[in-house]
Amino acid sequence: MPVHEHPTGATDLDELRRRAVAAAPRREAGLVVCENLVRIYRSEGVEVQALQGLDLTVAEGEMIAVVGASGSGKSTLLGILSGQDVPTAGGAEVAGHDLLTMKRRARLDYRRRTVGFVWQQTSRNLLPYLSAAENVMLPMTYAGIRRSRRRARAEELLDLLSVGHCRDRTPDTLSGGEQQRVAIAVANANEPRVLFADEPTGELDTATSDEVFAALRRANEELGVTVVVVTHDALVSEQVQRTVRIRDGRTSTEVLRRVATGEDGVEVRTAQEYAVLDGSGRLQLPGEFTERLHLRKRVRLVLESDHVGVWPDEAARRARAQAQEASDAQEALDAQDVAAGGGSGR
Repeated sequence: MPVHEHPTGATDLDELRRRAVAAAPRREAGLVVCENLVRIYRSEGVEVQALQGLDLTVAEGEMIAVVGASGSGKSTLLGILSGQDVPTAGGAEVAGHDLLTMKRRARLDYRRRTVGFVWQQTSRNLLPYLSAAENVMLPMTYAGIRRSRRRARAEELLDLLSVGHCRDRTPDTLSGGEQQRVAIAVANANEPRVLFADEPTGELDTATSDEVFAALRRANEELGVTVVVVTHDALVSEQVQRTVRIRDGRTSTEVLRRVATGEDGVEVRTAQEYAVLDGSGRLQLPGEFTERLHLRKRVRLVLESDHVGVWPDEAARRARAQAQEASDAQEALDAQDVAAGGGSGR
């Protein structure tokens, strides 16, 4: 009786695939997930690494601020997440859409239905020859929504954001704050999952900025849209529960804000800053820490029972001691000068 042998090669390959899937690190859960995200620009032989392995997770319904110095990579990140740019490597997903492998047609549909965007320049958000209501209705036309529904939806959004009185006016007759609130209505026209805003208050005064930010918060709370705001404005970044700071193309720190009720019944707002530990175990120490302790190139790590100690190497210790000696010597000289000046005046 013939013996039937199984194709062991195929079985072994299936087993290897199963093991690889089991061993692969699990992707973070979130509506927006970036893992080791890289964006490299090349121009005339010059290579610029705008993002250098950035990690970020944003939960559905969250409202966060992204801050960082000019050139840190925050606008590049926003361009990728909004579908206007394509990452070089790494992973970026928004509402289940893989932004690295997305084809052109799918990217267009993604920008029309999944995300909304508000620019800093008010002139980029609205068409000048359309009324506020017509601007809000325009994205719904591309999505195939019936005209009667478009009009009703536009008026609902304008009323929600306190610019219902502007529905029949063109952008040139609106104030800067009114234009930005209409732009937020436009960005929410097709019920996106995420709203991205790039410096939405950058051209506005403080009082008007508060009105625009209140509109963003209202969209987040009442429409359920997740909001990611890139800003330089400290007053804006302090009004969200989480602020993510980008430095040198990576997320470096996060500030988490909470409202707690004390024993006396009074609500107290607290803020705690954390360093971000990425998927490879890397973190960025704050610049003021490394400068003060003269941390350079390498450090010594010590695992304690409930924390990790970071210690400077011997070269850094010597540099710190020398700096302290120089500071003490300068203080002594300054004291002598003060004493001499006081003595000559008697």
